[in-house]
Amino acid sequence: MSAWTDAHAHLQDNFLENPERGTRDLQSNLDAALAANVRRVVVIGTELASSVGALQVAEFEHEVELYATVGLHPHDSLSDVNELVTLARRGHPKLVGIGECGLDYYYEHSPREAQMKSFATQIALAKELDLALVIHARDAFADLFDILNSEGVPERTVIHCFTGTAEDAKGCLDLGCDISLSGIVTFKNAEELRAAAKMVPLDRLHVETDSPFLAPLPHRGKPNEPAYVSLVGEFVADLRGEDRETLQNVTSANTARLFNIPILD
Repeated sequence: MSAWTDAHAHLQDNFLENPERGTRDLQSNLDAALAANVRRVVVIGTELASSVGALQVAEFEHEVELYATVGLHPHDSLSDVNELVTLARRGHPKLVGIGECGLDYYYEHSPREAQMKSFATQIALAKELDLALVIHARDAFADLFDILNSEGVPERTVIHCFTGTAEDAKGCLDLGCDISLSGIVTFKNAEELRAAAKMVPLDRLHVETDSPFLAPLPHRGKPNEPAYVSLVGEFVADLRGEDRETLQNVTSANTARLFNIPILD
């Protein structure tokens, strides 16, 4: 049976704040996802606590398959990355990636030098553990390319929630990175992103929600959830002039390859 995969979501926040309420919210989110034919979600860590939470959420039993990554977001680059390294090295049956990590020069909540150092450590960690690398890049593609060229790109790497130009996309693809599109691609002011989305090879493309952020139209401004990855995927298929079911199947297979997990039956 064909189904959608949400390649990037943050489902652990409510779970960490209030496990009882968070479990109910998680159940509701996953029930809605299943009703929208979403059968797999990758839960993404952004610092130590959320990474622990991602692993905990990935253990939740549901018809929707859950996997997790651990990472230190560029906003939190002043945190001790060694704690994240220790967590990742412990291993976990549902751990499939390192990140999200990378560079953010739009908000620049952490100094650029700290961002680069933390990012380089996590690139090395992904290589060491043979895990996928999940990259956050905003207004920082020149330095991103420099670091990836100097440190080397892990075999399985994705630029999540891509928001760059077609030229930026080409640079990422040339380095061997995949590209993941979020609900931003549906926004009215995202013409440059839509141009980039059209030129990504189908076998290098992923779709995501980045829940609970960046809900696609017509839900923009409301909390996002994995069910809405179907709206992102359908929009991208129509934009590219491709069959919706084909894009569904191929992007799900791409995400399975990226995270080294079985293809959905």
